[in-house]
Amino acid sequence: MRTSPFPSMECPIARSVAQMGDAWRVLILRDALLGFRRFDEFETGLGIAPNILAKRLSGLVADGLLTKRAYQQRPVRYEYEPTPKARDFQLVIAALATWGTKWLSPKGATVALVDKESGELLESAVVGQTSRRVFSRDDIRFIPGPKAGPEILKRASRLRARKEKSS
Repeated sequence: MRTSPFPSMECPIARSVAQMGDAWRVLILRDALLGFRRFDEFETGLGIAPNILAKRLSGLVADGLLTKRAYQQRPVRYEYEPTPKARDFQLVIAALATWGTKWLSPKGATVALVDKESGELLESAVVGQTSRRVFSRDDIRFIPGPKAGPEILKRASRLRARKEKSS
């Protein structure tokens, strides 16, 4: 496997992409968050080769997204449980589902996001930390954060210069 320059980048998006690695990892996490726990459940549900699944599960455990525990001793078999880090990724999966339904499902929704208590249909959104107001995509802008280093500051400066030049 090739090494990626992304983990060393300052950008949280680049680091997130590096952590997820590939689509299999995202789909395994999706299924784990839905409640699947065992190797054979992932293998059957995803149609993934056992060697690839074993490698991805091992990586997800090593990266702190799943925990592994034996549920049977002879032969030893394991279950995989999402960690809090993986549970936070559920918001990313919800955003992917919302986007995929809108742009890649021409016949309509194949899955729906609903509130687990009321059943109300949901869509992913960006909410203000203090106002709790829902913001649209046109309201969002990325700026350097309080811990931004040279890489992020340089990118922000180049973007600012580009915008000034085009005005």
